[in-house]
Amino acid sequence: MKVTVMGAGAWGTAFSLVLADAGNDVTMWGRRAELCEAITREHENPDYHPGIKLPTSISATDDPAKALAGAEVVVLAVPSQSLRANLVEWNALLPAQVPLVSLMKGVEVGTLKRVSEIIAEVTGAGSERIGVISGPNLSPEIMRREPAASVVACADENVARRLQAMCHSLAFRPYRSTDVIGCEFGGAYKNVVALCVGMAVGRGFGDNTTASVITRGLAETARLGMAHGADPLTLMGLAGLGDLVATCSSPLSRNRTFGERLGQGMTTQEVIATTRQTAEGIKSCSSLLELARQTGVDAPIAESVDAVVRGAMTPTDMVNAFIGRDTKAERD
Repeated sequence: MKVTVMGAGAWGTAFSLVLADAGNDVTMWGRRAELCEAITREHENPDYHPGIKLPTSISATDDPAKALAGAEVVVLAVPSQSLRANLVEWNALLPAQVPLVSLMKGVEVGTLKRVSEIIAEVTGAGSERIGVISGPNLSPEIMRREPAASVVACADENVARRLQAMCHSLAFRPYRSTDVIGCEFGGAYKNVVALCVGMAVGRGFGDNTTASVITRGLAETARLGMAHGADPLTLMGLAGLGDLVATCSSPLSRNRTFGERLGQGMTTQEVIATTRQTAEGIKSCSSLLELARQTGVDAPIAESVDAVVRGAMTPTDMVNAFIGRDTKAERD
């Protein structure tokens, strides 16, 4: 198929490689002409994956009209907080009736909408056209073609099956689901938990602490996801537990690394100034916390992470508050 990937960052580039390895012709869109030229002529993304060659079936352009012309599937790989503005700009250019697939993992600040809801609202696409891909997919490992698996979700199982075939390669195994809600909550919440784990690591705490945060983070994710209609089994699978473990455990994780720097005493703004990549959990933590409050879901990790990100609490205070919470109403 002809697949367009709107976004030339780390994950958009890595997924373009997956698509090309699966036999598709891929056109990437990027904001900067010089980066797009390097991808097309040098077959490399020097900004995000320097030194790794891309298949010749991948090209790139900074013109959204050229990128979207003739696309049979459109993959969206921009930061979740800028998606709405991008879609408004691209809406008239999107080919009619093609699937729109999200690689993003976040909840919009202000509206509290998941990515699939933003896509539906701006484009008018029905749920049968909106897909989500989520799982333990750290982009440097994907670029090295290390074996990985993920979940491809769409409310229409026939479309999910088509998208699954589109990205199945020798190194990338997609599993099929119709639970878009569960995949999106798993993908968004794991970033917040990874920030918390990173803070604990930055403070010098060991495996007992991180394992406790990961496990309680999974419980917190499941509570919120189920309150919004997610299948709990989704959150026990690749899009939930799998993604959570990878993001919390790996030094390749942007959110964990961001949390480590907070744990070492840097402020949110200081960390932002030192990195070019987006840690989605920084923006999503407040939105997820508000969703939890609206549905009466207990979310101590999201609440604590949000406080640290805002500068209202230190990482040490966060850990002490988490351990010191009243245990009367809590069960494992």
